[in-house]
Amino acid sequence: MDVYEAVDSRRAVRAFSGEPVPHATLERVLATAARAPSSGNLQPWRLYVVTGEPLADLKKRATARAEAGDPGDAREYPMYPEGMPSPYGDRFAAAAAQRYAALGIERDDPARPRKIATLNAGAFGAPAVLFCYLDEAMGPGQWADAGMYLQTVMLLLRAEGLHSCPQVMWTMFRESVRETTGAEDGLVLYCGVSVGKADEDVPALRTGRADVAETVRFVG
Repeated sequence: MDVYEAVDSRRAVRAFSGEPVPHATLERVLATAARAPSSGNLQPWRLYVVTGEPLADLKKRATARAEAGDPGDAREYPMYPEGMPSPYGDRFAAAAAQRYAALGIERDDPARPRKIATLNAGAFGAPAVLFCYLDEAMGPGQWADAGMYLQTVMLLLRAEGLHSCPQVMWTMFRESVRETTGAEDGLVLYCGVSVGKADEDVPALRTGRADVAETVRFVG
């Protein structure tokens, strides 16, 4: 699979088959992803790979919190900026409506937030979740580095025939995640990335992207 195919076929999968991912595959992907860009070579990401019984236990505890309507732990950073102007808020609303309608959750369902949190808490059936942390001393540049690192991970997973789903939602239950990962104090949970093979019985969903003319300007 060349890089163009990997980028074009990458999508946030929200239905995994549950088939285990070989440890050697994850090691190969993560060792190669370490070559992702890193300003000053800080390599600020700290990754915890959770599978098997520890992941099953975490899913159980997080799902129980979600089903109980738990609003989650105090936020360490906002998921999205408040009052997003057009076109950002428009894109967000359209993608959310498409995404969760495909999962059987309608926009006007009063239980929508709880149902969304519950689905996320189960990692959509993924057999592995990568939890990415950064030291609280890191700034915007290092958070950008972590984003480039995770994108590299997700593209390499495609090269291995695997799919992924980045989930900022895990920050809602960061204390439950910390109990599982054992991450030390001073680390901020950036997100979780669910990993596995897509459930082929579930129709694939891809949200649209803005035309290049909307986001790119060529000068010269």
